[in-house]
Amino acid sequence: MSSIIRGFSQYSQEALKAARYIGQGFLVTLDHMSRTAITVQYPYERLLPSERFRGRIHFEFDKCIACEVCVRVCPINLPVVDWKFQKPMKKKQLKSYSIDFGVCIFCGNCVEYCPTNCLSMTEEYELSTYDRHDLNYDQIALGRLPKPIIPAFQTSTASGLAYLGKGLVTQLPHIRTVTTDHLDESPVF
Repeated sequence: MSSIIRGFSQYSQEALKAARYIGQGFLVTLDHMSRTAITVQYPYERLLPSERFRGRIHFEFDKCIACEVCVRVCPINLPVVDWKFQKPMKKKQLKSYSIDFGVCIFCGNCVEYCPTNCLSMTEEYELSTYDRHDLNYDQIALGRLPKPIIPAFQTSTASGLAYLGKGLVTQLPHIRTVTTDHLDESPVF
């Protein structure tokens, strides 16, 4: 008889432990239900990239001296630099420059080590295409200015996020815009 009572007491203790663990799970769920949602409805709302965001690379053809430092520091030897040596000037002349963003890992080494600062990272992150060969950008495509963050009236910037300073979001009838000149130095996530 005592073994039955002992078994019943162990069963009840395990049942109480399980109920306590379930209660702790419910408390976590209730805690998260009281928080505000941070989901961004992407095509219609967009986040402002941080100041040091590594997006599409911008290239300035006139500044490049064809030194190929970008190719040497790239972990995958990605930039293709085509140049011709000018004997009278004893100088390299750049003929073409291209980067395949389908292969690029956006590490930023090419931008960091470029001696003439002809490469820079933009905030443009929408590079998707239907054909992967369209991601091979030549010097003309790399030289175009980046697209604005808010290109259309139907698109708005997500407001109420932690890294936007107070008083920066203004409500307009159709869109919400954010002034970027007063953003915090270090975003908090």
